[in-house]
Amino acid sequence: MQNFTYFNPTKLIFGKGQLEQLKEEVPKYGKKVLLVYGGGSIKRNGLYDQTKSLLAEIGAEVFELGGVEPNPRVTTARAGIDICKKEGIAFILAVGGGSTIDCTKAIAVGAKTDDDIWDIVTKKATAKDALPFGTVLTLAATGSEMNAGSVITNWETNEKHGWGSPFSYPKFSILDPVNTFSVPRDQTIYGIVDMMSHALEHYFHHEENTLLQDRMVEAILRTVIETGPKLLEDLESYEHRATILYNGTMALNGMVNMGYHGDWATHNLEHAVSAVHDIPHGGGLAILFPHWMEHTIDANVGRFKKLALNVFDVNPEGKTDREVGLEGIKKLSEFWTSIGAPSRLADYDITEDSVELMAEKTVTASSEFGNFKKLTKEDSIAIYRASL
Repeated sequence: MQNFTYFNPTKLIFGKGQLEQLKEEVPKYGKKVLLVYGGGSIKRNGLYDQTKSLLAEIGAEVFELGGVEPNPRVTTARAGIDICKKEGIAFILAVGGGSTIDCTKAIAVGAKTDDDIWDIVTKKATAKDALPFGTVLTLAATGSEMNAGSVITNWETNEKHGWGSPFSYPKFSILDPVNTFSVPRDQTIYGIVDMMSHALEHYFHHEENTLLQDRMVEAILRTVIETGPKLLEDLESYEHRATILYNGTMALNGMVNMGYHGDWATHNLEHAVSAVHDIPHGGGLAILFPHWMEHTIDANVGRFKKLALNVFDVNPEGKTDREVGLEGIKKLSEFWTSIGAPSRLADYDITEDSVELMAEKTVTASSEFGNFKKLTKEDSIAIYRASL
């Protein structure tokens, strides 16, 4: 285990009816509020009206930025930044899923600098401050509600990059499982895949003496595998929505990976795919992760064996460690397929014609990527072709 310092300032407010906490939390930061949301689902399910009503009760002056995309665009973030600077916004409230929150983080940082936000995303400039912001989460998936990370897409250059800063933690996040009841089945599936993928990215490392961290990751995976299918049978189950919502937060708030760094190559591979084809992030991960695992298993067979035994209950009798690991990969892929996740890039009409371009996008920041096993453009091509 490496030396580490853990810091997470986000106040997590979890449970039924917690939206009322907006009246206590928002006034701490100011009355001029930018409300950021996505495609309009919060208007259909009543959450928009509830939020506006609560903000009106505290006398907030509300400006709005709607229409945040599922893969949030830098152009949308720039529009939000312009509103903040022009109107003197004091606080930003993101109401939505991870994409809305990711865009809000870019707006919050961009509003406090003269640098273009894309330069900060691509690490040509450094974040120096941010407007305070909070979130009301409507989708269990990304964990963005309790971390400093964000993923932004530049559609003009077909680039999609993850970034973060010490200033991009939410001040608070309100997680009411009831607000996820209206999430459709396909988005629920993508969320399950996304949070499992975050756990898996943590799991693949070479650090010694991480028994507790590994067991926490395994617990998240086993809990989601147990609960996910039950939720998909009853999309308005408070119990199952709450369990999945909490797992999504825990999978990427830094608590399970203290003292080591996970891999994150598969996220880089998926970002390149969705930067070119704009597919759902969770769908891309479901396709790519098993193929990344098969491609890298020999980097540390023991890690794959441990996952197979502790998460997927593979019987090791009469099998080599590698065979056990491969069976675990197969069981992961079968689970995702069983809940309705895609398994081939062809499911999104992606063909060999795109492989070279997508592979080039994986190495725009560096000629190698990933921590568990360093990958090159040639590795990307091999994994994409296996995924077709």
